[in-house]
Amino acid sequence: MGRAGRAAITERLPSLRTAWGLDFVVVNGENASQGAGLTGEHARLLLQAGADCITLGDHAFDQKDMLQFIEQEPRIIRPLNFSKVAPGRGVKIFDATQGRKVLVAQVLGQVFMKRPFDDPFSAIEQVLKTHRIGGSVQAAIVDVHAEATSEKMAMGHWMDGQASLVVGTHTHVPTGDAMILPKGTAYLTDAGMCGDYNSVIGMEKLEPLRRFITGMASSRFEPANGPATLSGVYVETDDKTGKAVKVRMIRQGGVLEQSAP
Repeated sequence: MGRAGRAAITERLPSLRTAWGLDFVVVNGENASQGAGLTGEHARLLLQAGADCITLGDHAFDQKDMLQFIEQEPRIIRPLNFSKVAPGRGVKIFDATQGRKVLVAQVLGQVFMKRPFDDPFSAIEQVLKTHRIGGSVQAAIVDVHAEATSEKMAMGHWMDGQASLVVGTHTHVPTGDAMILPKGTAYLTDAGMCGDYNSVIGMEKLEPLRRFITGMASSRFEPANGPATLSGVYVETDDKTGKAVKVRMIRQGGVLEQSAP
């Protein structure tokens, strides 16, 4: 989320990759550029910091240069069900360490979103049937970019046993429900944002407060640039089955880490 979120990634991810021996890293870059979309320049920063793949979201093309940049950079994924004429791709199989194959896909939810997107369930169904974990891919990661927690939970249970990880993004608020579902899929309703949590979902507080209290806008929203928390989820999987054996939430730096018990 904005400059603070980019700093959380560029300052912390390189050392985390080494310390934890990470095989594959996905970063959601949906709001990395001024809180709305992602520029090509900022995408390069996240990739150079150690991201193997960047997912986007409903603001995928708010930064107009992404319309062309996504065609040149195969490590960026936009939602499968965004638009049939959208540039880029909504799913890709990546090469990870030791010859492993990792599938990454993203879908947009329909509930409480600003525009009606195509059905995310049918959009992802054929992908997971074609590329089965423990078969053609060693792991499959699905980013569910959605507002409603119920919709994300429903998708997690629906994909249980078909994906290694189903993780929600979009709300900027991390949830405390990291778990392994009955058939072996790791799940987290929302990974939260990488950004300054002394804010209103990443924005400086004054203008959002004014709009909530008065119903009137005075100025543009501006991303908060205080000390940032790196938020995410860590998963270990079984190469033979592609299923999760360990999952835990990540909170490093900023007010969330300082406030943890």
